[in-house]
Amino acid sequence: MALLFGALADDLTGGMELAAMLVAQGVRCGFVTHPSALDALPRDIEAAVIAGKTRVVPAHEAVQAFAEGARALQARGVRQLFFKYCATFDSTDAGNIGPCADVLREMTGARFTAFCPSFPEAGRRVFQGHLFADDMLISESPKRFDPLTPMLDPNLVRTLQRQTATRVGLLPQQVVHAGVQAMRTHVAQLQAAGVGFAIADAAEPDDLAALAALTWDWPLMTGNSSIGAYYPAHWRRNGWLAQAPADQALPPVAGPAVVLAGSCAGRSIEQLRAFALHRPVLWLDMVRALEGADVVGEALAWALPLLEAGPVAIATSADAAEVERVQARAGKLGAAALAEEVLGRLALRLRDAGVRRFVISGGETSGAVLRHLDVNRLVVGAYEGPGVARAVTDDAREARLALCLKSGKLGPADMLLPMLQSMAHGG
Repeated sequence: MALLFGALADDLTGGMELAAMLVAQGVRCGFVTHPSALDALPRDIEAAVIAGKTRVVPAHEAVQAFAEGARALQARGVRQLFFKYCATFDSTDAGNIGPCADVLREMTGARFTAFCPSFPEAGRRVFQGHLFADDMLISESPKRFDPLTPMLDPNLVRTLQRQTATRVGLLPQQVVHAGVQAMRTHVAQLQAAGVGFAIADAAEPDDLAALAALTWDWPLMTGNSSIGAYYPAHWRRNGWLAQAPADQALPPVAGPAVVLAGSCAGRSIEQLRAFALHRPVLWLDMVRALEGADVVGEALAWALPLLEAGPVAIATSADAAEVERVQARAGKLGAAALAEEVLGRLALRLRDAGVRRFVISGGETSGAVLRHLDVNRLVVGAYEGPGVARAVTDDAREARLALCLKSGKLGPADMLLPMLQSMAHGG
């Protein structure tokens, strides 16, 4: 059967969150990390998410990956393509949000689409085109210190316009509040003025519901995962989706458990400190790794004797001063690549040593870990809250793994240990 919805996500954690939101609404949703893995998914799924590691790669590589993913989804007859990016609009003036949206617009023939990064549940809101993190403009929040995609301009119309030749406009909150017909009129006016992209204001869940009512049947839509949760109700009303929700409970997975954290977000460090109140945490020194120390072997030797007593955490996460120290030696991209390589290699050795449950903190880290584990498809469980989505592997060749791929910026402070414990019970 043809897919109702096909999403291309620019990182693993966000892609899993979107899939989990659809699963929670009773949608049979497949999740893969490469377009080639789509063929291994059941033919009766209604949605699919392809989540790649494209957020901070060179723009031409991201565009190529998105084009390949779009072709694969179009081959499955997809009704709507969706570009999923972070609620903090993680990008730079070189991309990759603008260039990837451009190629999808060309491939779908869409004259117009909207950008809806808002995630009110996580405190990310857009008002008059400006992005807020809780009560602060994004440019005044800790996001301004992001080592790879710092947000220094809160005006998303300006931010996106620097990334694309397509003219960018605004779908303001007063129009969103006026209803679907008012929004359609505004969109027609923007199109008449030569605008092809528009930032959509959304400060509350009702705004997301209104925007979903406008966009659920568009050939192309972009945004954070949050708006995706509102689409299944429209599919059901129009007879595209079965009324009875699909049951997609995850099986329990026993065995040793580990947290691997690469995110340097303040919330990630807070979560690791909360974990450390109960179980050991090893903070890896990336300068030593740069100097040739076998930090992977050292971490493995530290972890294995402790796992009999319970989970452990191993982190390359660090505060801003430590990140700057490593970047001074390796550069921004080099420092990030080193941390991802270390945790990816460590994940493989831990898996081979019998670890079966993982929480991976950070979108780029998650991509590196799945690549090293040679995992290209997952069965995703129902959404549990911002940054809290989990999955199991589905490969008869290997023992089943339970995975939580989480955004470094999201999730409760005390989530790490309870998440690992819950994987043993399924759900």
